[in-house]
This record gives sequence, C-alpha cells and structure tokens, in this order.
Amino acid sequence: MSCHSKFIFTEDFTKYKFRDDHPFNQLRVTMAKDLIEKQKSLTNEHLLEPRSATDSELQLFHSNKYIKAVKRAGHGDLTEDEGLEYGIGTEDTPMFKGMHEASSLLVGSTLSAIDAVISGKADHALNLGGGLHHGFERKASGFCIYNDGAVGIKYIREHTDYKVLYVDTDAHHGDGVQWAFYDDPNVCTFSIHETGRYLFPGTGNVNERGLKEGYGYSFNLPIDAFTEDESFLEVYESAFSKIVEFFKPDIIVTQNGADAHFLDPLTHLCSTMKIYERIPLIAHQLAHKHCKGRWVALGGGGYDIWRVVPRAWAQIWQIMLTGAPFKGDLPLEWVEHWQKYSPVELPKKWSDPDQAYNPIPRKQEITEKNNKVLESCMKLIHNQINFNSSRDL
Repeated sequence: MSCHSKFIFTEDFTKYKFRDDHPFNQLRVTMAKDLIEKQKSLTNEHLLEPRSATDSELQLFHSNKYIKAVKRAGHGDLTEDEGLEYGIGTEDTPMFKGMHEASSLLVGSTLSAIDAVISGKADHALNLGGGLHHGFERKASGFCIYNDGAVGIKYIREHTDYKVLYVDTDAHHGDGVQWAFYDDPNVCTFSIHETGRYLFPGTGNVNERGLKEGYGYSFNLPIDAFTEDESFLEVYESAFSKIVEFFKPDIIVTQNGADAHFLDPLTHLCSTMKIYERIPLIAHQLAHKHCKGRWVALGGGGYDIWRVVPRAWAQIWQIMLTGAPFKGDLPLEWVEHWQKYSPVELPKKWSDPDQAYNPIPRKQEITEKNNKVLESCMKLIHNQINFNSSRDL
C-alpha cells in the first residue's frame, strides 16, 4: 500500500529544551528524521514546514492567563513563586528562554499535520515534535508546557464535524488529553500505559470513564510493570479494534511515546522494537478501514534517544508510507555518524536481538493481570454499545 503522507519538521524543534541534562531531548526528532533519510524513505516532497500556533489557537484549550505566564517565564519576568502556580519552574518543567515560542511551535506543528489531513492533501501526517500529553488548561506538567494534542483535537472539532479517536501508547497515562475531553461524546480517548501504582502521573485507571455526556468515551488499559511484547500487543490490539468498531471515528490521532521499551530509563515496561512495528501498523490499518485513511501521528515520551526513539519513530513513517515496517540492518552511514555523539553503543539492526534482557520471573502473573484489565475494558465497551443501542430505540 502506498499512501500520501506528510512529515512535519523543522530544526527549531530543538529549541524546546529545558537544560542540557534534562531527559526530554528533541535531538531525538532530528536523529529519527536523519535515519529515515539515510534509509531513502524521506524526500523533500514529503516534508512540510510547520507554523507556530496563534494565541487564539492555544486558547482553544489553554487559558489566556496561563499563556501570558508562559510568555513571561520565557522572558525571565516570572518569579519562582508565580511559576509554581502554573507548574513552571519545577524540576520536571524548568523555565527557559523563549519558552512560549518553542512551545507554540510544537502546537503549530501538530496543527500543520492536522490541516494536511483534514484538507485532504494527505492521508496521514507525522509530527514527531508533538505529543505533549500532560499539559493542562492552566498548568504545565511532566515536561509538557502546551498540550498540542488537546489543542489539535479542539481545532479538528472547530473546523469539522469529525468524531475524533485519540490513542495514546506512551508508557505514561495521557492524562491531559483525557481530562480535556472527559465530558465530550465526540472525542473518545484510549490510553495503554504502565499502571499508575508505580509511574507518573498516577492516573489512568479502568474506572476513569468520563463525565456527563462524555461518560463511556474514556478507556484506559493500565498494564503491569515489566509487561513484555506479547501481553502488551494482545491487550492493545484487542481493545483498539473493539473501540474503533464501537466509536466509529472519522479521524484517528495517535500519541506515540517510545518509552515502553526495556531500555527506557524512566519506566518499568519490558517491550522491544516488536511493539513499535505493530503499534503504528494497527493504527494504519484501522484508519483505512474506518476513517478513509485519516490519521495524524504525534511523538511523545522516549528517553533513550540513542538506541530506541529514532528506530521506533522511523517505523511510524515507513508504515505511513508503505504499510510495512523497516527490516534488516540500519544504514551504516547513520550508525557511524551518530556513534560519535552517543554515550552508548548504537544498535546495528531495526529489531532487537532475542533475549536482549534477563527473563522476567513474573511473566505469567503479569500476563494474567493484564488480561483481567483487558476483560474489564471489554465489558465497559460492550455495556456502552448496549446503552447506546437502547438509547437510540
């Protein structure tokens, strides 16, 4: 399958930088793009230069008072106490020069991707600079200042009558986007993530179902720590397919955090590159089956920027373009170039070697726990289908 896809990119993505030793490092976007280019799968005709979001666009989700505070922080005019009110100036989300400009560019890049798809100029669009799913209306959180996913979905709803399915496969719960649409029946959110018992932000339980008219349109799969590929993919694919059939979206927006990998330093899941071949492939197939191909994919978390994120994110693009993932060896030119900067040895292949980590002794127990979470989720979907059917009679 050959699809018309757009790749959103600017070198200015790297201006979203808290400090040199901060785990959120947008160099990973540059590395992913370079990997795709050296694999001869990205040309100038695919590239789309992003724009910055306007204040009025940011205000589709964020409060004007918060936007002004971010601007002041970026100019050094916000005190430490004032910043804490807005979640700015914390260890996770320090203040930095040009904060508003760098953040509004990430939002604008997601809007550029959305414009390409809803205008019909592209089937799919990929913005690896986005996916900042922890931002709230009036507060920064978890490395995220503005929430490009929430603004983007509001933008879709403002410009179309599309029902939007948001799918989040980051190891951390997509809390900011979930709460943004918790009472909206036209936006369905689905997040698979490491259970909040062990990991920030501590939310994303199965019983977080929505409010008022939005009740029944929020789905969560909190999987156990040390979950491996087979269990992750079983619960993800089963739930995703069922949710699409239930909700019948017009467009799918995915957040593609690459921090569920066993090498990620901030999480406790034990997946390999196998899931990063399947995650975008399922989204691609379901978008074509149910949404006339309309699919916008965003970046997200991912803190092993050398060995994991570039490979994982490059697979999204290849699947968007061809419907199949990269296989075999990585381009030697890419490995040799980035090895000069990497503090760890870079992989040579797209896949991870077998037995790349020590066996997990609780594998069966973890799988059983995840299956129970899936069963609960499937029951909720079934109950919602029955409720909607009875309401329509």
